[in-house]
Amino acid sequence: MQAPSVLLLCHHGTGGAALAEQLAYAVAEPGQTTIVHCLVVPELWAGMQGDDWLNNASTRDSFAHYVEQLLEKDAKLELAAMAARCSGRGLACRQVVRFGDPADCAVAIAAEEKAGLVVIGPPRPKGLPGLRSRMDLERLVRGLACPLLVASGK
Repeated sequence: MQAPSVLLLCHHGTGGAALAEQLAYAVAEPGQTTIVHCLVVPELWAGMQGDDWLNNASTRDSFAHYVEQLLEKDAKLELAAMAARCSGRGLACRQVVRFGDPADCAVAIAAEEKAGLVVIGPPRPKGLPGLRSRMDLERLVRGLACPLLVASGK
């Protein structure tokens, strides 16, 4: 397989994303491939207000601001770490952060960046902790104009 000039790596810091990252490095060629790191904040966070236990608008607003700050801090840490790992391997790296549906965002970014390949991690196995923001694989596959590689979880 010839190394793509632009490789879209959907990565958000999970174990599955780490598998996708290793697969991307195996396919990428230093000096030839630019990795576009796509970090999507799922839209499910938009409704996180704590309405079930917060009793007034001011408290809800404070909580929403707190959640936004946590998400922003986590995203910045993940983006900086990915940039450093790519740099250490001699790979150019661009980063794109979006808020929305992961599959829709990946399709849009792949088109905008003219990606030659998209790499994602495997679904999280049952029993492992973490947010289950699933990638709609059918929508992703149908929407992409380039090949998709899914890292193996085994």
